[in-house]
Amino acid sequence: MAGKGGLTKLDVGVLSPEQQEKLRQFKIKTRIDNEKYLRSHPEVEVLVGDFLGNVLLKRPADIREFAADHFNNPSLCADVSFKMEGNRVMD
Repeated sequence: MAGKGGLTKLDVGVLSPEQQEKLRQFKIKTRIDNEKYLRSHPEVEVLVGDFLGNVLLKRPADIREFAADHFNNPSLCADVSFKMEGNRVMD
């Protein structure tokens, strides 16, 4: 069954109890691994926050082109580093 955006809604009822438990454990491990990664890479929060802030401020008609321009900006690395330093000062 296709959902919004072409995603398929999963019917976990077709899984055996053992498969459901394995899936649950996999989801837990994935969330923990993702959290560890994000905690060790605070620049991700700066990158995403800066991008979303600019999207909401400028409201581009072509979001894909805007994203490509944003993430291909030659000064992006320096901008993120500057904002990371500013966050350290505030902490």
